[in-house]
Amino acid sequence: MTANQTRVGAAQLPPEGRTSEPPNSGPRQLIDGFFKITERGSTLAREFRGGVVTFFTMAYIVVLNPLILGGFSADAAPVDVAGGWLPAGQVGAMTGLTAGVLTIFFGLISNLPFALAAGLGINSFLAVSVIQDVTWPEAMGLVVINGVLIVIFGLTGIRTAIFHAIPKDLKAAITVGIGLFITFIGFVDSGFVTRTQGGPPVQLGDDGSIVSIPTILFVIGLLIMGALVARGVQGAILIGIIVTTAMAMLAENIFHIGPASADNPNGWHLNTPVLSGQIASVPDLSLAGDFDLFGSFARIGVLAGTMLVFTLVFTNFFDAMGTMTGLAKNAGLARKDGTFPRLKSAFVIEGMGAVLGGMGSSSSNTVYVDSAAGIGEGARTGLASVVTGVLFLGSMFFTPLTSMVPIEVAAAALVLVGTMMCAQIREINFKKFSSAMPAFLTLITMPLTYSIANGIGAGFIAWVFVNTAAGRARKIHPLMWVVAIGFLVYFARGPITLMLS
Repeated sequence: MTANQTRVGAAQLPPEGRTSEPPNSGPRQLIDGFFKITERGSTLAREFRGGVVTFFTMAYIVVLNPLILGGFSADAAPVDVAGGWLPAGQVGAMTGLTAGVLTIFFGLISNLPFALAAGLGINSFLAVSVIQDVTWPEAMGLVVINGVLIVIFGLTGIRTAIFHAIPKDLKAAITVGIGLFITFIGFVDSGFVTRTQGGPPVQLGDDGSIVSIPTILFVIGLLIMGALVARGVQGAILIGIIVTTAMAMLAENIFHIGPASADNPNGWHLNTPVLSGQIASVPDLSLAGDFDLFGSFARIGVLAGTMLVFTLVFTNFFDAMGTMTGLAKNAGLARKDGTFPRLKSAFVIEGMGAVLGGMGSSSSNTVYVDSAAGIGEGARTGLASVVTGVLFLGSMFFTPLTSMVPIEVAAAALVLVGTMMCAQIREINFKKFSSAMPAFLTLITMPLTYSIANGIGAGFIAWVFVNTAAGRARKIHPLMWVVAIGFLVYFARGPITLMLS
């Protein structure tokens, strides 16, 4: 990326964020040198703000992951094939612990402003599909195996080689696709876009109107953040989150909106902005180590177990690769070939996220696209990740405090950053159809199928097919062929699993 190209957040950084003068004091200078803060055009203040913004944008996972994987009784939790279930409190504690440790480790080793937490795609896959055939400990054992394989791919350079094989147009399309994807997530989480009972798949608000107070506050928060960014205000996203959360707490106090439900469709989704219950509590870490590495193969057979591992690996592998590609370009850290500093270590540590997540029964942990909010705030180094990780560790003890920010407020930050990410569309060569079609399929499939991996798969397959048909088969990297064939199997995994069973 050239110096004059727009970077997310970088275009809004005030001049003092680009100074080449190192801090004067000893500790500050050590921190600056270790994380290369000044070298990357950032400041300590920006890194801390970026880390805080990323945490509050991601804090919902500490509340949501236990709701997906566990419950407060067997009647309220996903029950496995043997009748077992995961206590929500224990899942929440392990979610915060694993995310905190991994994000700190990632920041220190890879020095990138990316945060890790339990991946929403895989936890839902485990809760809805996998435990119909295996127990929870056996399912988490599959997650560990998946992580070990991804770590091996990272250590041996296979993952890096695949990354280098991706054409630059597809890399740019991945960034834009992620921008559209997190924008769509923000729209859905805020109630700005909803399902319809019939007709079009989605609609604006409720029958084309914005009627709920939480959604109105999402719009207000988005406009506040947008105005602050446009004016070049430091801490724009964090200020917007704080102001809009205060407005949400005031609205809840006045109107008693309450959580969303079948009887209250216009309520708060996930987090209600009130402080209730104990402020602090001791986390229960009983789920640590509660996994069975090979039990699933004995229960359902080697072929069926292998197919489940294949699905986990493909989802983890390409979701994370696509996310890191987009985040690195957003932070202005990507080189001309799309690579970024400490690429190999980033891939290895991300694989460790699956290993530790499985060992702790919090599900596979991966890099979050929500990290883009902190990058939009100015974060450029691993110090921001360390800050986010420390806050995740603290969330184990202060769950009521972390659940005060409603998801509608966090959604506004995602939409704002999604807007910034779409600037990368200028790097796609739409004049060349053999590049334009695969790139377009990549960026549009992500939001419409709610999956980064699906978008990458559609782009890979289309790139190989269209360029072969255009007589350019020899110019296609051999790994593109391998991965495209792998994605064909991935997309057909349902019928293949039925055949194997």
